Amino acid sequence: MEWFAAPEYWLSRTVLQRALAAVYLVAFASAALQFRALIGERGLTPAPAFLRRVPFRASPSLFHLRYSDGLFAAAAWLGAALSAAVLLGAADRTPLAVSMAMWTLLWVLYLSIVNIGQTWYSFGWESLLLEGGFLAIFLGNAQVAPPLLTLLLLRWLLFRVEFGAGLIKWRGDACWRKLTCLDYHHETQPMPGPLSWFFHHLPRPLHRVEAAANHVTQLVVPFLLFAPQPVATGAAAVVAATQLWLVASGNFSWLNWITIVLALSAVDTSPVHDAPEHGPAPLWFEAVVIAVTALVAVLSYWPVRNMLSRCQQMNRSFNRLHLVNTYGAFGSVTRLRHEVVIEGTDEEEITGATRWREYEFRGKPGDVRRLPRQWAPYHLRLDWLMWFAALSPSYAAPWFTRLLHKLLENDRDVLRLLRSNPFPDAPPAHVRALLYRYRFTTWRELRSTGAWWDREPVGPYGPPVSRRAVRDAG
Repeated sequence: MEWFAAPEYWLSRTVLQRALAAVYLVAFASAALQFRALIGERGLTPAPAFLRRVPFRASPSLFHLRYSDGLFAAAAWLGAALSAAVLLGAADRTPLAVSMAMWTLLWVLYLSIVNIGQTWYSFGWESLLLEGGFLAIFLGNAQVAPPLLTLLLLRWLLFRVEFGAGLIKWRGDACWRKLTCLDYHHETQPMPGPLSWFFHHLPRPLHRVEAAANHVTQLVVPFLLFAPQPVATGAAAVVAATQLWLVASGNFSWLNWITIVLALSAVDTSPVHDAPEHGPAPLWFEAVVIAVTALVAVLSYWPVRNMLSRCQQMNRSFNRLHLVNTYGAFGSVTRLRHEVVIEGTDEEEITGATRWREYEFRGKPGDVRRLPRQWAPYHLRLDWLMWFAALSPSYAAPWFTRLLHKLLENDRDVLRLLRSNPFPDAPPAHVRALLYRYRFTTWRELRSTGAWWDREPVGPYGPPVSRRAVRDAG
């Protein structure tokens, strides 16, 4: 079938596959390095308890067969190694069926992790990686020309990411329609980056331009992804440029990077490089791609209905395999930034003169003189959840108290997720959590104090917890 092949996209496919493998590598490494503290056997929300409570049909995962921290680590590092191999071109040097098997194994391994990850894996970019990774199985390799249908499915995924995000903003917070949301967003986003302070202090008219450009990019440009060339390539370039702006302005894990990766599916590279010779695609491959296209068309009913609904939801999967999801971000923007600050003391009795020492996190704001770091595309899961904890104590209830208990034990795995431990020699006798109001300093304040943040106490986040009480209760 001549219409099936799109050889003019061979270079875009190659870059897309290698870049997607790089995202997989970051995701698997993130899982391997953080899981013990979060969902391990002694984690904040242990996976074994989740697996006993939730059946396979509700959360398909290889770990329903058996779970141990050793098996999880092996699966995560296997995924990282396989991702690295694909990144280096292994999938192009193997037969088509083997190449597809490699991509399938990556998808199955990461699906198995996400489906037992609970609240730590509830982010939209997890489903985005799984959906994009599933479609990558059917992109073929160097032996066959890129299938046009799979490229269109990847553009359809990108369309839902962008258009869904645009709709949720336009329908959500009124500040998006007034073009004023970015007066607050750079300061109150979950995890600011090293340039966020400077973005926040851009002139307000430029913030209006940012917001207006966002509406154009997310509500108009996505339709152009399906236009004839070179319009589709231009639309992809606009999406990529917008995402790079977001990369510079904050830390959003691999959300922006994988969106750029998806945009490559619309880039025609034939004007700059001739396509190599490809053999004909096997009939079984063509049949599989057509079947997957039909499956995506059927499953698209739910996300389309969601996008057209006045009660649009953000980042929802309509099936346990995370296929054909709905996406969106920042339908509302917080105006004030609150942070939960955790402190401890080694004094046995708490008095008005008790000296408290603060725990520092790697990514979330703490020390007012510390410039936020760039972490994305790496995902600091605990730091992100701490932002949600400040917004809603009930959201953090399943794990926050256990976090405090782990600090009272000087738990090695939890402390590895933190930037510093003020009690390296012996655990604290008490820990407490306080709520602070944070704001970026002004230019004048930065010059005079050297502080990037100003903070003021709001009140206790909860009562202090003592090691003695935890020991007696346990």
